[in-house]
Amino acid sequence: MSDERELLRRTADLAADFLESLEERPVFPRDSMEDIAEALGGPLPESPTDPLEVVELMAREIDRGVVATAGSRYFGYVTGSALPATIAADWLTTIWDQCAGLGVLGPSASVVEEIVGDWMKDIFGLPADASFAITTGCQMAHVTALAAARHHVLAQRGWDVREGGLAGSPPITAVVGALRHVTVDRALRLLGIGSSQLVVVPADSQGRMRPAGLRDALAEVDGPAILCAQAGEVNTGSFDPFLEIVEIVRETDAWLHVDGAFGLWVASSQERSHLVAGLTAADSWATDGHKWLNVPYDCGLMFCAHPASHNASMTMKASYFEGQGKWIRDAVDWTPESSRRGRAFTVYAALRSLGREGVADLVDRCCTLATRFASGVEQLPGCELLNDVVINQVLFRFENDENTLAILDAVQRSGDAWMGGTTWDGRAAIRVSVSSWRTTEADIDRTVAAFDHALAAV
Repeated sequence: MSDERELLRRTADLAADFLESLEERPVFPRDSMEDIAEALGGPLPESPTDPLEVVELMAREIDRGVVATAGSRYFGYVTGSALPATIAADWLTTIWDQCAGLGVLGPSASVVEEIVGDWMKDIFGLPADASFAITTGCQMAHVTALAAARHHVLAQRGWDVREGGLAGSPPITAVVGALRHVTVDRALRLLGIGSSQLVVVPADSQGRMRPAGLRDALAEVDGPAILCAQAGEVNTGSFDPFLEIVEIVRETDAWLHVDGAFGLWVASSQERSHLVAGLTAADSWATDGHKWLNVPYDCGLMFCAHPASHNASMTMKASYFEGQGKWIRDAVDWTPESSRRGRAFTVYAALRSLGREGVADLVDRCCTLATRFASGVEQLPGCELLNDVVINQVLFRFENDENTLAILDAVQRSGDAWMGGTTWDGRAAIRVSVSSWRTTEADIDRTVAAFDHALAAV
């Protein structure tokens, strides 16, 4: 059997080799997935295999099918690279192997969660007394926030959802924007709020909720209501008009939840924080750490202005919890998970290594690079820019769907960069998201050149 220290040293070398290969390797893998499956699969071994041999096999074969999302020219799905400090912190998180559900299982994990919760509220300008949770991603951050919302709006109508469930409860109406993210619908569905209970507010040409439509929608609601607004539409990066939304919601007892999966981070930027003006008056907020904070997968963040409702919707009790004292935070009282990784360690590493200025610089730099890309690609023959580039998202297309998809496919196959396609106003489009700390002006220019070459070939 391999020596443990030797195994970890070799693993570190393999990891460094991978990171150093990012500049040269194609952004999307070219190897056959069938070949990779054949190399890794077959019957389950009957006898043990040396751990070092296992790691060598995985590094050699799995690497062939790895997408270079850690690199500087991956522009799909608002995916950030992992900062150096967060990579190292994630390794330590694995070594420590703390179950961060109960404080008694990982006191340091609980302490660090409290610290990063306070730091994040400071960065976003949220109420200091807001509660928070660290989840797998924004999907579960939505579930957690909307569970608190469900408890709260039903309690306002005299119904305890913990005791009575949803059967017989006052029906909840969810008011949503026409171009909300799909994870909002799924979160509501997981909480027993189906599509027939949604009231959809029209959006403008950039995907922003129309205030007049919201006012009309809320005026028609009779009963408990949850409004889901958006900071950063996934195609255009646009922001719902929060100042107007807050004024409208204040006339009701509806709960205002904000989907800020990536857009919430502009609160750190002096130049762009106006985009989230009014947002701090909401009742709950959800965002991702593995997007613009550039921590490793997975990490979601949720905040709630009503800690009692948040706690009531999540907390659980068991006989074997007794006698341990409440001397430290128990994350099981704030998240849907009991067995959970110490995700706060990577968030701490990111915030400590960047500082307030570094977080703002990361956001501003990505936005500036997105603008540079938009300016470059817009000069290509037949290219139409579809959005106002307000943050890190660029949306564009060419003359027709056939050309748009063919050019996108050519760029993806080139290996120079990768970004995804989408549909906008019923037609094919291309969506670029600049979210990595590694991306430079040279990367942007190389990607524009890749589109130029693809256009010439098509």
